[in-house]
This record gives sequence, C-alpha cells and structure tokens, in this order.
Amino acid sequence: MKKYLATNVYDASNARLEYIFKNFERIYISFSGGKDSSVLLNLALDYMKKTGEKRKLGLLFVDLEGQYNLTIDYIKKTISQHRNMLDVYWVCLPLTLRNAVSVFQPFWTCWDLEHRDKWIREYPKDVPNLITQENNPFPFFVEKMEFEEFVPAFGEWYSNGKKTACLVGIRSDESLNRYRTIKSLYKETLNGKNWTTRISEHFYNTYPIYDWTVKDIWVGNAKLGWEYNRLYDMFYKAGVPLSSQRICQPYGDDQRKGLNLFRIIEPDTWAKVVNRVSGANFGNIYCGKRILGYRNVKLPKGHTWKSYCKLLLATLPTEMASHYRKKFRKFMLHWYRRGSPIDNDSIKDIPAYAYLSKRLTSHNEHIVRYTKIPDCLDNGFESRRLAPSWRRMCICILKNDFLCTGLSFSQTKRQQERMKELLEKYRNL
Repeated sequence: MKKYLATNVYDASNARLEYIFKNFERIYISFSGGKDSSVLLNLALDYMKKTGEKRKLGLLFVDLEGQYNLTIDYIKKTISQHRNMLDVYWVCLPLTLRNAVSVFQPFWTCWDLEHRDKWIREYPKDVPNLITQENNPFPFFVEKMEFEEFVPAFGEWYSNGKKTACLVGIRSDESLNRYRTIKSLYKETLNGKNWTTRISEHFYNTYPIYDWTVKDIWVGNAKLGWEYNRLYDMFYKAGVPLSSQRICQPYGDDQRKGLNLFRIIEPDTWAKVVNRVSGANFGNIYCGKRILGYRNVKLPKGHTWKSYCKLLLATLPTEMASHYRKKFRKFMLHWYRRGSPIDNDSIKDIPAYAYLSKRLTSHNEHIVRYTKIPDCLDNGFESRRLAPSWRRMCICILKNDFLCTGLSFSQTKRQQERMKELLEKYRNL
C-alpha cells in the first residue's frame, strides 16, 4: 500500500540528497543520458551549487556502442557544461549484452576488438577520461563480462574502502521489478531508509527520485529549465507514449519494441547496426507483432498450447531447444513441488485442478499447487504470474525470451558461460 508524504517529490528528493551528501564520503551517479538519470543529475548538481559542495560528483557512463548519436551528443554536452563539478568515467569496454532479436546470437559484445571493422562507430573523441581496453584501470574487469556484473563491481572499486553512494535514477512506477527494488523487505538498507540498498560493506545504491512519475519528470524539466536528451522529442513526434520511451541499447527484451524507430530517426546509424547485431532488421520488421509474442498470440488451428509448444521447440536449433526444455522442466517442477504464494482475494478463482497447501509463507500467504500444467488460464492468473500454463511457455519461445524472464527466471553465471561456449563453437557456421 502506498503511503503519501506531506511534501512534493522535488522537495522530498532534495531532502534525500541532503542525507546522502551528509552521510557518504564518496558519491557518484550511474548516468545513461535517459530522462530519469538526467533529472537526477540535474537535481544533484543544483544541490551542490546551492550548498557550495566542494567534492566532485562521480559520473559513470557505460557506452554500449549501439546507441543513438543524439544520446552521445547530449552526454558530451552535459559533461562539458559541468566538467569542473564532475569526475567522469566514460567506459568503452567489451561487455556482453542481451540480444533479444536473434535465437542464433542471444548475446553480443560491444567494443569487441575482434570485430572492430563492424563497429557501429569508433571511440568517441574529446571526452574526459575515456576508458578502453588499451588504458583499462579496473583490476576487476574481465573481457566480455556482463553489464550487470560490471556496474556493481565498479561501485565497489570506486568506493576504495570508503562509504560510497551510487545515485540511481529509477522510479518505482516504471515497472514491477523497479517497485520491488525499492519495496523489498529482504534487502539491507541504510538506517531503515527503503530508498537505499546495501550492495557491500561500504557501497550502497540510492534512489532519490523513486517516487517521481513520468509526468513529474517532464514537469520538472519544463519548470526548472533543465536540459534533456532531445531524442525524446523525436520519440514524442513519432507517437511513442511517454511511459514507453527508452533510450538504452534497443536489442533487449523490453527495448526491442521500439527498434523500428532506430531506422527512422538515425538511418545512417541503423545501416551499421544491421551489420553489427544479429537479427536487428528482423526485430525492426516484426517488433510488436504476433511473431514475437506480442498482441494476443493466437493458437494455430488444430493445436493445443501444449502441442504448439512442442512444435515450436522442434523448429529451434538443437542447443537452443535443449536450453528451453531444461528451463521448462524446472518451471513445471517448481509448480508441482513448491507452488507459489497467492493473495487472499485470488483464492476463490483457482481452478479445480489446483489446491491450497496447508503450509503458509513467512508472510502468512497461502500457497497454491497444481496437479497438472493447464493449457491456458483466462482468469488473470497468467498475466499476474500466479499460475503455470503451456501458453506461457509458448510465448516465452515466440518472444525469444532466452532468459525465460516471463517464467520468473533470471540469468545465472553458468548460463552466460555456456552461451559464450556455444557462440565460440558456432562462430564460423
């Protein structure tokens, strides 16, 4: 349940920044050039000017190569305007990134020297503290490590044993996962403040604008005259809803829905993207279509969802099909053995082949178990992930959801290592 504060989000964020600057020795921002991290950066810079803060604010920008030139130009301009207040780390290292538009290359590596002839662009010029493989200062860095591994490792390195805060521009109303990041009852916080998350002994993530809405973001830019990435103007003219505008590398599971805009907004960059990232043009043509699991996937005539799932598995490359089968087995075993928590309001809607366990969760929620995997459920249980179904597994394949996040999985380190092995094995196919 939401608890509203007796203040506006602008004042609340400034109060959080005051707490951060008083309680941490080192502070940096994880900056992407997007609307949320831009607002957070402007808030922090305004606070530093108002209070006469002498420390420099660290700024980490992980350049993912396959990004809009408009974004790169905006970040260059922002850094140039506030250079005397910022300690910049512009990172162009070979990191492994998710590619949701290809079953043959589910991951790709930016700034990979082995494929320099195909790079979308060269290293940026005239930027402070550009970090590449040639001058890498990070002892923790391993070539082709994941983006999600690099970011917390950088924070630990940057802390250098001192109490350090990373300013992260996420908002809880943007997605359920981000809401959980803020609201989690299992994370460690600083002095009970739910907008902080302890990552290690000295290092915390902080979320000063977690309670802002997308409307607050744009009202803030307008009222306070803050600069922002003009790529959003292009999105707005293209009819993209404010809540759906994303500027990060566009080949991820969520971002690929806007992949067709890359071709329209920056056609010269797009031509290089197609040559660089496997499946990019396929994603451009079919993003948002049923073929990629969007817009109410319909069952082919003569099939059940179970038979359709088996048909889809038979069409995949052998290694990929094996990967999905292992995931699906774990998914089904989880529901058979452990079940899942269910809220009291949903108990009356469980189907006849499900039953309530006598055991309760630690939060006194009921646990529901299924005696068989249903073909599909139209009572809202699937969309809320309260039940298994063969339809959920079909959509997982159709959306090229390699990590099976739609089945509540997350990527393991071993899976990433396995994918690297497969890519090497079939590199010359």
